[in-house]
Amino acid sequence: MIKAEHLSMWYGNFRALHDASFELQQGEVLGLLGPNGAGKSTTLKILTTFITPTEGRVLVDGVDVADDPIAARQKIGYLPETAPLYLDMMVSEYLAFVGSARGIASGDIAKRRAAVVERCGLEAVYHRPIGHLSKGYKQRVGLAQALIHDPEIVILDEPTSGLDPLQILGIRDLVRELARDRTVMFSTHILQEIEAVSDRVMIINEGRIIAEGGRDELEKRAMGDDRMAVEVVGPADEVATALRGVSGVAGVEEREPSEDGLTSFSIRHAFGDGDLRDRIDDVLRDKGWRIRQLGPDRFSLEEVFISLVRQGGNPADESGSDEESAAVATAGGEA
Repeated sequence: MIKAEHLSMWYGNFRALHDASFELQQGEVLGLLGPNGAGKSTTLKILTTFITPTEGRVLVDGVDVADDPIAARQKIGYLPETAPLYLDMMVSEYLAFVGSARGIASGDIAKRRAAVVERCGLEAVYHRPIGHLSKGYKQRVGLAQALIHDPEIVILDEPTSGLDPLQILGIRDLVRELARDRTVMFSTHILQEIEAVSDRVMIINEGRIIAEGGRDELEKRAMGDDRMAVEVVGPADEVATALRGVSGVAGVEEREPSEDGLTSFSIRHAFGDGDLRDRIDDVLRDKGWRIRQLGPDRFSLEEVFISLVRQGGNPADESGSDEESAAVATAGGEA
């Protein structure tokens, strides 16, 4: 549905995006993850034709956005980080206005408006001025305007930014529902958002895409060798020594011991040495130590993210560290 080829974006002497290429498949939920100033908003603004890249091109369902930006926009619903709302309008008036601006036939606007009001849970505030709404409801109105023309692709920039925990859960539920019949791409710097919603993750840092893939794929790339978690009731030093003597073990890392004598280790496999579980089990049981856990070692998404960002390094040609401030200074707008 979206194909980005070698995208780069310069704001004066600052390059906010570096040779970014990626694809978004139909029916997929792609989470764009990165710290503040990483290039997320710049990427999404290019995809939605809000800005034109310095280099590269974007195809939206086969349409080159440079050749026919109107056709591309008809396929995309876009919620920027700051929702484009007219605060003095009532919700009903605003959605009718957006529908008209989107080119929806006057006879169909009421039907489309009713559909997005129901989907976004806006019935209770339908006749209220947008300026009187909570941030959570304003975000829902912003999402409704992105859906009013029934787009095939929905692009959301930090959709839960500034919301309280209950409002965040509500927006997450909406995104999950959208994913049932649309292609969705959203940006965030919040790790929990990625885990809760996305099928695939793309990590961006300092304008460069440093990794992309499913959760398991990123974990394996970040942490290198396959690992196993072992929890044993036994003396830590002796258990560690025994584990290091098992054929096929490339490394043993001890974790914090618990108060009940339980010791925990992360074990790295030697590459291509097969399943170690039987060998580990035999050695530990021969010593008379009770095994509480023996299986794949899982890492938090936070650990994976930090590892991949560190592996990405700091590009030598960088000047400045904050995409948004550089863009505002040189282009007079938000990045």
